[in-house]
Amino acid sequence: MTPELVATDVDGTLLDDDETVSPRTREAVRAVVDSGAQFVLATGRPPRWITPIVDQLGFAPMAVCANGAVIYDPSADRIVSARTLSADELGQLAEVAARVIPGAGLAVERVGRTAHDAATPQFVSSPGYEHAWLNPDNTEVSLEDLLSAPAVKLLIRKAGARSADMAAALFEHVGTAGDITYSTNNGLIEIVPTGISKATGIAELSVPQGIDAAHIVTFGDMPNDVPMLAWAGLGVAMGNAHPDAVAAADEVTATNAEHGVARVLERFWG
Repeated sequence: MTPELVATDVDGTLLDDDETVSPRTREAVRAVVDSGAQFVLATGRPPRWITPIVDQLGFAPMAVCANGAVIYDPSADRIVSARTLSADELGQLAEVAARVIPGAGLAVERVGRTAHDAATPQFVSSPGYEHAWLNPDNTEVSLEDLLSAPAVKLLIRKAGARSADMAAALFEHVGTAGDITYSTNNGLIEIVPTGISKATGIAELSVPQGIDAAHIVTFGDMPNDVPMLAWAGLGVAMGNAHPDAVAAADEVTATNAEHGVARVLERFWG
């Protein structure tokens, strides 16, 4: 049966190692859209980092951002919905982080009405926060200010640490305050509201259209992709995927540098 919806992670999955959508992958995605099926981005990225993907694809698909916490429509530059951690929950999580991972820096992602809502500082960090990415765009504030307003995601960062080790240490202490995941093993943990994942974000888009999970294909490579890989009718892990993603998937395709997403899509829309 031809899938009715395709949802893919971005970094390490849709993008190759040069952070580009290869011509072969772009052509395969266009075939999906031209057939009338839905194509959705499902990423840990915030909405403001979706534009470069839209520019490369040549069209603006709906985007599940911040690991499922935000639904973003890039065609209208509109935040459709956002699930947030409350200030109280952020305070609990900050206390846990300080106790379990001493010296860790904290940051939060917030959203307004658009991807670059000037009225809402989007990426707010504690003083001295060390970035895991090469393109920091944060605003440094006091820890009190950082924890004072709801956020779609809390980031816990410790340079030189392994994300897997941090997640294991935090797991038994976080409780119901939020759900732990990570999309890089570079000492960065992401915590989203309890029960939120890329799977719930995709379902928020698919259920109103009457599209069952059995008719959905998902692609991913990291632990933050595990829920959608396990939930979809066909979950596909990349050849470069983390072992947890491979274990959750129904099959493994080629790596992101070898057009892994395109190879699967071409089976249905070749």
